[in-house]
Amino acid sequence: MPPRLCFPPKRRLRKRRQFLAVQGQGRRFQGRYFLLFARARSDSANSAVAGGARFGITVTRKIGNAVIRNRVKRMVREGCRHSAELFPPRLDLVIVARQEAATARTGQVAAELLELARRASAWSVR
Repeated sequence: MPPRLCFPPKRRLRKRRQFLAVQGQGRRFQGRYFLLFARARSDSANSAVAGGARFGITVTRKIGNAVIRNRVKRMVREGCRHSAELFPPRLDLVIVARQEAATARTGQVAAELLELARRASAWSVR
């Protein structure tokens, strides 16, 4: 697959302790459909990523049944694939879906992820 169209494991947060570290120590950005937690990571945290942002997606059972939760996760992954280069490098990001995300359309999800990327970029530059 071309690099732009895939979402490889090295670009994902995969362990519970990684999620907890970002949510506990990271900066929080709120949107209508999602909460975004961002935390800068040291270069030694994961040298395989080479500076790109890593993403974690959380969709709880409050959102809906498994079909709805998986649909929300697919939309978020797609939005992250298309806007990954807009997120600041060397950040770990956790995207937590709110209940409104269950009724969101793909375009709305993509627009909100772009806005959250812009706000996270402004924060990371400081």
